[in-house]
Amino acid sequence: MHGRSRDSSRPDELHFGPFRRMLRAALVPPSPGAQWSGIASRLGERLLETGAVDAVLAMAPDPEDRWKPRPVMVTDPAAMAGCRGMRMGYAPLLALLEPARALGYRRLAVIGIPCQVYALRAIERELGLERLYVIGTPCSDNTSTENFHRFLALLDESPDSISYLEFRPDYHVEIRFDDGRRREIPFLQLPIAQLPPDFFPLTCRTCVDYTNVLADLTVGYMGGEGRQWLLVRNTRGEELLSMLAGEVSLAQPGSAGRRQGPVRGFLANTERAAGGLPLRRLPAWLRPLVGWLMPRVGPRGLEFARSRVEMKAIETVLHLRRALPRRMYAMVPAHVWKLVEPYGLEPLPGERGPGPG
Repeated sequence: MHGRSRDSSRPDELHFGPFRRMLRAALVPPSPGAQWSGIASRLGERLLETGAVDAVLAMAPDPEDRWKPRPVMVTDPAAMAGCRGMRMGYAPLLALLEPARALGYRRLAVIGIPCQVYALRAIERELGLERLYVIGTPCSDNTSTENFHRFLALLDESPDSISYLEFRPDYHVEIRFDDGRRREIPFLQLPIAQLPPDFFPLTCRTCVDYTNVLADLTVGYMGGEGRQWLLVRNTRGEELLSMLAGEVSLAQPGSAGRRQGPVRGFLANTERAAGGLPLRRLPAWLRPLVGWLMPRVGPRGLEFARSRVEMKAIETVLHLRRALPRRMYAMVPAHVWKLVEPYGLEPLPGERGPGPG
């Protein structure tokens, strides 16, 4: 999609895929109700305002459940405000492609997560579109909306009043409530061990495209240090970013801390979990201390993003090796083996597929 594959000799392309520029960014002022500052939804607005597209395919909350995603075809710029915020669950975004074509729309934008974008790119040539803009958001793990409600119930005794949830790069989950209250929960205090083993499907635990490499522009948070994180991947990504001229504050991303220790700890825990053994829990008395230390000495900025990508690569190898070993030859790209190699994970006979690296 970008005219070349990832170049492992360029800093960070092994981790994040091909890109022209990486930036820290924030919409100024932030859009009300946005998950971060609102860059993705504002881009949808601008594409419609300028007439660059006929429609934007995105996700909005279900009228019956604000946490359930509902695919929508947006043609009114003002309606993009209804797509702000995070949803958790499964929804057939690409099912809107046929209705869009039936209406005569030939210039589209799609805002989607990696698995949606991968499928979109696979059929792009068959769509016969005049123009397609792809705004991608990173993803880690998804689950059903019903499972997500169970998770919320473990976090707070008033789960129905939770209006916002975000995993932040400072190792805290931020929760907001309908009455204006806010809570911050350190990652180490999350009730992850209380979730059932199948809470996240195997497809998410074996994801090899966390950073939405096939998008024109990736809009995330991991490397943003509290702001948004942009990866401009091609000329169309540059065109998208130019539509926000004068509305967005841009800076170079920073990097601090060391990721090797946390990633090795994740490897050890995942090995135990993948083998069906219980996870080792950090002693309760030690959690507040470690929770205080991690935002100060743990990986931050791009180093945090690198750690998350390496953790996903490790998770892919271990879970796929346990559950579907015969699929590893076809499902583990060469760059994933490079990411896990420093941690002692190497392909077994028959596991490495074709391709460079």
